[in-house]
Amino acid sequence: MSRFFDSRFSKITGSLLAILLAAIVCLPPATAKTPIAEFGKNKVKLEVAQTPEQIQRGLMFRQSMPEDAGMVFLFRPPRPVRFWMYHCFISLDMIFIKDGKIAKIAANVPPCRSPKPEGCPVYPTDGEIEVSEVVEVNSGYCKRHGIKEGDAVKFSMEGMENAAAVSEGDSGSAGATASTDTNSADGASEKAGAAGVQPESKK
Repeated sequence: MSRFFDSRFSKITGSLLAILLAAIVCLPPATAKTPIAEFGKNKVKLEVAQTPEQIQRGLMFRQSMPEDAGMVFLFRPPRPVRFWMYHCFISLDMIFIKDGKIAKIAANVPPCRSPKPEGCPVYPTDGEIEVSEVVEVNSGYCKRHGIKEGDAVKFSMEGMENAAAVSEGDSGSAGATASTDTNSADGASEKAGAAGVQPESKK
């Protein structure tokens, strides 16, 4: 009797395990939510720079980037920024966004060849612009896809909720380099940038 019971129990257990394994195999694979920026019908998969180190690095040293990929920098609350291209190897379109609309596009921004960050031009070239987000994409993306200033931008924030917002006074960058004024230890005003610090003259 005991041997018969053990055999039957073994068969039931084996059947249950087989059913559970089959159920696990049939489950769809878990996928991480990728933040998305929607420019009309165009969707750009975003990397989010959230730590100070990531923000400083941005897209520096990248050799290439997929056509539908980019990087977003968050500014909470909105604040004036400027970007540079120090140590950036690929040309970019910089999309400056405020309150869900494109405020300005710096198109076809080339890499900076200067060995020193202070030798790099800043963008926008006509001065700082207040933004809530900046998205960087491959050079020419905006022209190829008909994206222009004044267009609406929609962000799918899934995966971005925990991104550390860049607060007032933090350094920001964009694979190019967002810059903002900070105070150094010796009292000099400095602009923190993508790859380091762009010093200003002391006041």
